[in-house]
Amino acid sequence: MVVLQLRFLLVPFLTSIMGAAQYMMQDAVLMNYIDRRFLSLERLEKCNQDILDYVEEFRDFSKMVLSRLAGLNNHKAEVKSEVENLLKRIERAQRDIDYFGSVTDSNTCTEVHEDLVKQQLFEEAEEKKKLKLMLNASCDHMLAGIKSLKVVKKTGDKHGSWMKDPGKKHTKIYLLNGSVNNVIFEFANIMTFMGSNHTLKARRVTLPFLWEGTGHIIYQGFLFYHRYGSLNEIIKFNIQKRNITDQMLLPGAGRIPAYQLSPSMKIDLALDEQGLWAIHAEPETGGNIVITKINHITMAIEHTWDTSCNSKDAEAAFMACNTLYVVYNLPSGGTSRIQCVYDVLDAVNTYEIPVLHFPKRQGSHSTIHYNPKEKQLFAWGDGSQIIYKLHTKQKV
Repeated sequence: MVVLQLRFLLVPFLTSIMGAAQYMMQDAVLMNYIDRRFLSLERLEKCNQDILDYVEEFRDFSKMVLSRLAGLNNHKAEVKSEVENLLKRIERAQRDIDYFGSVTDSNTCTEVHEDLVKQQLFEEAEEKKKLKLMLNASCDHMLAGIKSLKVVKKTGDKHGSWMKDPGKKHTKIYLLNGSVNNVIFEFANIMTFMGSNHTLKARRVTLPFLWEGTGHIIYQGFLFYHRYGSLNEIIKFNIQKRNITDQMLLPGAGRIPAYQLSPSMKIDLALDEQGLWAIHAEPETGGNIVITKINHITMAIEHTWDTSCNSKDAEAAFMACNTLYVVYNLPSGGTSRIQCVYDVLDAVNTYEIPVLHFPKRQGSHSTIHYNPKEKQLFAWGDGSQIIYKLHTKQKV
């Protein structure tokens, strides 16, 4: 009987022990499952972080590639310009080599050399005839003096340019303030420009690209300017329609300032009776100034001259009747003077021209432009807008 009672007591006890053990096993399995899920989540989180890092690295790489591509485009334009300049200089050097070779060979080839020299002289004469025809030799006056000045207004920065359009009948005044900017102020006439609050009465024209320097020119409704950030790109911009109509590269330009005392100006564009010119300096010529005749319609280069005028201590220059006049000054500012003249047609004996001083004014100029319609100089000097009247005489 006692044994039977013990049996009845042991059965529930053993059953409870087995149940507890079963629950413990289930808990262990559950904990193991939860641990595995946490590990999976950690690996997934690490994978997501790695993907985010890869995406960020790819973005940085894309930015670098785009930057390199933009740089390559700029270098491509610069290399093209340098190659064109090199080819042009090789052609000039070849002509010089041919000439010197023709006069330094042995005496047995004297007759041949004489024929070559005659041929070269003939070709040079023909070239001059073509140039005279192209440049309209009827332009026969030269600068004899600067009669007077008029300070029209004092406005804007130390550097800038202002002008009229000699290719149009209107009397509008254009003001381009600063050596780096992209806003043109257009005034109805000079009285509006001289008035108070003048910028409020002006029409503002915003350019798509900044200009560099102050050597801009407005002719026949177009602004011609050196594009900021480029080596030697010249933009042709329609002021009325507000769009770019053409552009070109000027071989050899842009590496050094056109004038030592105006370091921001690498290319100075100029106008005279014959149209559009570009003035710059090149290290290969020892800093001497180079002038280029440009067709303002097609933006094609018509001819280039290496002048004997040096850019050292020069502050500005202008073209008038096929002749370059270079203006010099002191680095600290003083009396500006013209002491180098270069006529592309050799119609002026430059060695007999006296030094021409600008009247009454001490300081410096950031721009001097000749207006062929009014026969006056429009200058910007230390923030003042100035007109110089000229005295001319017949070329001899």
